Amino acid sequence: MSMATSTTFDPFSQSFTLLLPNGTPFNVTLNELDDFILYSVQISINYAAQLGACLLFLIVLLLLTKPDKRRSPIFAINAVALTLNFLRTLLQCLYFTGPFNQVYAYFAVDYSRVSPSDYANQVAITVLTWVLLVCVELSLLLQVRVVCVTVRRAYRHLILAFSVVIAGLAIGFRLAFCIENAKSILSLESLFPLRWLASATNITTSISICWFCAAFITKLGFALDQRKKLGVGSFGPMQIIFIMGCQTLIIPAIFSIIQYFVDLPSMDSNVLTLVTIFLPLSSLWASASLDYRKKSSEKPKFHGGKLLGSNGTASTGPLVNEKCLIGPLSPSETATSRSSQSNPSSPSNIRDQGIHIDLEAQKMAGPDSRRNGY
Repeated sequence: MSMATSTTFDPFSQSFTLLLPNGTPFNVTLNELDDFILYSVQISINYAAQLGACLLFLIVLLLLTKPDKRRSPIFAINAVALTLNFLRTLLQCLYFTGPFNQVYAYFAVDYSRVSPSDYANQVAITVLTWVLLVCVELSLLLQVRVVCVTVRRAYRHLILAFSVVIAGLAIGFRLAFCIENAKSILSLESLFPLRWLASATNITTSISICWFCAAFITKLGFALDQRKKLGVGSFGPMQIIFIMGCQTLIIPAIFSIIQYFVDLPSMDSNVLTLVTIFLPLSSLWASASLDYRKKSSEKPKFHGGKLLGSNGTASTGPLVNEKCLIGPLSPSETATSRSSQSNPSSPSNIRDQGIHIDLEAQKMAGPDSRRNGY
């Protein structure tokens, strides 16, 4: 009898008893605890990587952008977007190291020791995410407006009007979700009943990014084709912006789609981070390439055995190897939540508890909310 008991006993699925504040006992299994810890580690790594990338690119943007170009509205929007995303991911990391994510607070659904500043931080995350989206949409609008300046007036107005509608829908859904999310944080309620709003927010954001980038690279593609027909086919700023436009379209779109199929926490949060990073990166690369071409065109050349300056006058200095002066042109001239989550009543899938966690990383619904069907 004892041998049968020992063979069926699984020590890795044991449970232990905790007490609620009123003394009522409840059980927690080791599997639930493992899922809780694994979820916290995975999502913290995700947000920490985004935080480091935004800080790095913000420093690069400030150091490499020329002073005269820092007055442009696109530079200001890109710099603000990187700063906002840095603050957003920083607050997300603070959530998973704060009182909201303590073991007892989570499993007992007891947030009595959470300070008002912790609540304020979580509300700030939702607001910063909305403001970040506004900055991204404005940056995309400005760049599409510049690219379409040579398009016929009727088509240009149609493209811009449709772009404004697409951007307005994405911003509107994100604002509605921001409001509901803030309410759920302050009232400690689950957002699972509003999972349709979370899904609509992700879908409209993904559509807006894809639309802007598609319009952007389509116009540049036609322009590059015309330049090729005219014999201007060298690698330059337009090719760089075209490449980065394709990258800004494809990579965030991939993350938007795979979040519904890959079981990784907060996969949707990478979409805005990638777009925020790619937009200034394309400008820096294209600008550096343009500066390199200008410097190359100003280098002295040889004519008739004499060294010519940039103004075409002959130099009386000694002859030098032409390759050392000009050199070949190099091609390397530098220039949103898992809405499909299942019912959190399953204790084995802690990632699916509280849809607001994947989107904004606030409190996680505890066992009581699972038992109530949230």
